[in-house]
Amino acid sequence: MNLSNLQPAKGSVKTQGKRVGRGQGSGKGGTATRGHKGAKSRSGYSKKLGFEGGQMPLQRRVPKFGFTNINRVEYQAINLDTLQALVEDKKVKDTVDFNALFENGLAGKNDLVKILGRGELKAKLKVSAHKFSASAKAAIEAAGGEAITL
Repeated sequence: MNLSNLQPAKGSVKTQGKRVGRGQGSGKGGTATRGHKGAKSRSGYSKKLGFEGGQMPLQRRVPKFGFTNINRVEYQAINLDTLQALVEDKKVKDTVDFNALFENGLAGKNDLVKILGRGELKAKLKVSAHKFSASAKAAIEAAGGEAITL
């Protein structure tokens, strides 16, 4: 290494972008690499989302169909076999409340929870949730537990 081949450490120097619009002498003056006229050459231009150059956008070309109920209530479904697995892994003892489900990653903090009847529940559990299917409620009570609706 000598003075003729000194250079900064690799990655330490960020190369500046091309300096556009700084006069004719720079070679990037005048239109400042934006071309001539048109919306894209103007300051403040931003393309509208989904804009296709005046062609009818895809979102408007495709036919709309169906119905979306704005009052629909979505529930996070949790089955009995999942609750049984929590008991077997010793993650819950005798009560399963919303906090227990949230901590084990089975429900989000703003979710509504519905217990469904797939699988078999052997443990005696006190389960609290927003809704229960009829078969799940029957299975919980048959195992000696309790189903509490929040």
